[in-house]
Amino acid sequence: MGATLRALRALVLLAGFYLLGVILLAALVGADYLLYLHAPSGVAAKLYVVSVLLAIPLVRGLFMLRTPRGEEPPGLPVTEADEPELWRTVRELADQVGTRAPSRIVLTADVNAAVAEDARLLGLLPGPRRLYLGVPLLQGLTEAQLRAVLAHELGHYSNSDTRLAALTVRGRAQVLRTVRHFEERADKSAGRERARQEKKNAKAAAKGKKTREIDTGHAGLTYRAMAKIYIGYAKLYMRATLAGSRRQEYAADLASVRVAGRDATASALREIPALDAAFGFYMNSYATLGAEARLMPPRGEFFGGYGRMLSARQLELVGLRTDLPTEPASPYDSHPPIADRVERIEALPADGRTDEARGAALGLLTDPDRTLAALEDAVLTEDVLRFRRTGDWQELLDGSMVANFASLDTPLHRALAMYTKDHPTLAALLKVIDDGQLWQLARRLPLSDQATEAQGRAFREFVRPALADALQGMVLAELSAHSRLSWEFSWSEPAAARLAPAPDGTESDLGAAIDAAVADHPDTRPLRMLLPTPQGPAARETDAPR
Repeated sequence: MGATLRALRALVLLAGFYLLGVILLAALVGADYLLYLHAPSGVAAKLYVVSVLLAIPLVRGLFMLRTPRGEEPPGLPVTEADEPELWRTVRELADQVGTRAPSRIVLTADVNAAVAEDARLLGLLPGPRRLYLGVPLLQGLTEAQLRAVLAHELGHYSNSDTRLAALTVRGRAQVLRTVRHFEERADKSAGRERARQEKKNAKAAAKGKKTREIDTGHAGLTYRAMAKIYIGYAKLYMRATLAGSRRQEYAADLASVRVAGRDATASALREIPALDAAFGFYMNSYATLGAEARLMPPRGEFFGGYGRMLSARQLELVGLRTDLPTEPASPYDSHPPIADRVERIEALPADGRTDEARGAALGLLTDPDRTLAALEDAVLTEDVLRFRRTGDWQELLDGSMVANFASLDTPLHRALAMYTKDHPTLAALLKVIDDGQLWQLARRLPLSDQATEAQGRAFREFVRPALADALQGMVLAELSAHSRLSWEFSWSEPAAARLAPAPDGTESDLGAAIDAAVADHPDTRPLRMLLPTPQGPAARETDAPR
């Protein structure tokens, strides 16, 4: 479908929203007129009020004509003086695609690339263009793959996709906004009705009378009915426009193949889901590791460490590149499944461009370390930027683990506090185990229905894994507090705890000691041998085996 037909369809769908509002308003006016002619004045007056309340969100929707302007994603704008090679590449690709280059490039912290255009007159006239480019893509893609991604995005410009987006976005926003108006009014009506019934029940209970079950099903019924009408139109609108959006993605893929080559385009599409999953893991396990302790990696490393993690975990990424999503994220996803896109591209004839631009895409940046540091300032909040910077990742890990153990609060801690009526400590837990009360304590843990009903050995098997995990956490916290525990940082493996050697010089076996403590017949002696020697008479009495 050409740009003119797509523009016409977008206009018709947008006009349909307003036409629906006019028809509903006309129906309300017609109903009011019939009430005026035939209904008793008292009844008519009440229904007039309902009619006015229904008309308010309709009128608001009709007059919300301005296209909502979303906030620009946080990022680092770079000029041609800042990044000449990146700008040269983008301009070169724009010429090959056959479109006007963007006037602004913004580096972001997302595994994504996108284009936008501030078109005028509902997209009929072009406007300033922006390219958003995620630095994690530069860290994970080759230059050839990045060129394929950029060519795809620039292909949206050549197809007028960004110019016509204003019409589509306006229609979606108007429909959803009106639906929200009706749903909010319905919720308010239901809330008022619930409060009225609760107040009535309270009065009845105070007088010793029977209370009634609260029922708000009828409250806001008319508003919900109006919302359903618009939801029906919204589904029609979304499906019509999103089908076009998916065709635009296929067209942009072809532009990418033509400019960057078949293999580079297909491999870039395979790589992006893997990079996205890896970036989520990196942010949770590395970059924000010290959040609770208000610690930050060294400057430039908040995003810079992602590249090192990718290099260390290449084998883990192989499966992610192969197992591509075969379904859209939702029925209203604007992108076709990646597996389908890759299949279409790889079915094209080979073009012999397999050896082009194999270097790392990060090489397009003049000074990657400087850019990664500047990106932190551009996208992180002021509160996060005030966190203390650590000297290296090992220091970040050590400080984070100390803080995490200091605030350790597991279900076992809470169960122990209830059981002993005292502050939950490892010494108290070991005493409970030595007194033969471990399984009675375990009954205070949050349990599934199946575990609650189990008895004897079956019950112990249900709760043993949770007990072992929580006990290990308490032991590690105790060892950490007495500086008898160290952590080994790794980009390729989870952080590993290293215990000080046992008094006889042999390697400490924490796993075996934990297993002994939660066995059917618990024995805490192996565990106590790993723990610091208690100081003072009170401590010795508390921690002595029984």
